[in-house]
Amino acid sequence: MIPLLRPGDPPDSFPPVETALVEPDGLLCVGGDLSPARLLEAYRRGIFPWFSAGQPILWWSPDPRTVLFPGEFKVSRSLAKTLRNGGFEVTFDRAFGEVMHRCGDQGLRPEGTWISPAMLEAYTRLHQLGFAHSVETWREGTLVGGLYGVALGKVFFGESMFSAARDASKVALHALVDSLLAGNVEVIDCQVATGHLLSLGARLIRRSEFTDLLEHSIDEAVPEGSWSGREPRKYGK
Repeated sequence: MIPLLRPGDPPDSFPPVETALVEPDGLLCVGGDLSPARLLEAYRRGIFPWFSAGQPILWWSPDPRTVLFPGEFKVSRSLAKTLRNGGFEVTFDRAFGEVMHRCGDQGLRPEGTWISPAMLEAYTRLHQLGFAHSVETWREGTLVGGLYGVALGKVFFGESMFSAARDASKVALHALVDSLLAGNVEVIDCQVATGHLLSLGARLIRRSEFTDLLEHSIDEAVPEGSWSGREPRKYGK
């Protein structure tokens, strides 16, 4: 039986990640709430929420885990050409809400989206508290790509990305990687493997390796300062 969390349970009431199901891979528990305290506790333990409209809150910790070590980010020939000639500008925390909305845009995701109004509200609150951040890709003043996630210690937990122009989300990721390398961030959590992420240098590691990494990379859940103060980056013409 899958453990049940109640909204009034303490934020740290998650069962051990080792008890997560094998099928579906990583399903740990059900219920609870999306309060900032519970979300931050979940990330610290290598747990994340992922559920569709009409479902209860589902909490996951898959094994293996998909991660991208910033120094292993791969720039393909086509992406390198885009970086030289694409005419993009990348900013940080300039349009968090719009990025989340676009990540959940069913016009860009015909397969459906898990970014419900409840998720939007929860992560907007984390953004207001200084934990959730966005990276935006612009072309001629129009938002054409981006990503968002949660930053704790030396870990960036990637949540979603979108692209309305070729390579626009990859450009955002390139700028994020450069920024994280400069800040000595150790790893980007990508959660679940996709061919797209693996082509960019992400790889699979054991869940136990990932949670060990979190233990020494997240000393305490404190915002890392103003992302909005990071300088915009210009790419190409």
